Amino acid sequence: MRYAIIGDTMPAVEVLFDAPGESMYTQSGAMAWMTDGVSMDSNMRGGFGKSLGRMFTGESLFMATYRAERPGAKIAFASTVAGVVLPVNVGEMNGLICQKDAFLCAQESVDLAVTFTKKFSAGLFGGEGFILQRLSGQGMAFLEIDGDKVERMLAPGEVLKVDTGNVVAFEPSVSYEIETVRGFKNIFFGGEGLFLTKLVGPGRVILQTQNFNDFAGRIIRLIPGK
Repeated sequence: MRYAIIGDTMPAVEVLFDAPGESMYTQSGAMAWMTDGVSMDSNMRGGFGKSLGRMFTGESLFMATYRAERPGAKIAFASTVAGVVLPVNVGEMNGLICQKDAFLCAQESVDLAVTFTKKFSAGLFGGEGFILQRLSGQGMAFLEIDGDKVERMLAPGEVLKVDTGNVVAFEPSVSYEIETVRGFKNIFFGGEGLFLTKLVGPGRVILQTQNFNDFAGRIIRLIPGK
């Protein structure tokens, strides 16, 4: 399997299958185009339990698996908002914890499973939900990033405080918790709400420059009658 990231504002990943039987899976509706020689199978990947867990992370109950019937077949998966498609070699790391809606597609050798935040408060107030997604196994996966990508490698004990909607993913070695914004004026007039995400190293952190939920909220406020 080979791939190319195409496009700038609204990018996509186009996959070229080298041999029959190679496959990619994705959430329903992410496929943009494909050539002849690719079959599709909609299924509850991993069984009902894993499928139900995916629903809590914002993904669909059913996943779509696309399998090559002959070499040279192509398929493309497109991002849903303006930003970046990030390729991740899952086999080169000890998994990756992702926020909901970050997953775009992956090879079948990559496992996508729900995972729980280490602290209950992070799930209640973190904005990404109590259940996150964990990528593990071997092979390539592709993530959606809103806006531009920013990466940080945190040293042991190094702290990074982030608006929660700007967190894309982080290595399992990074601890994830919620910190209350201090000060009455900061809470009510600072514009960041009550909580920030606190990431503590060591490990890799992937951020995005746009919080699409905040952006969508601004658009909604401009609609007459809203």
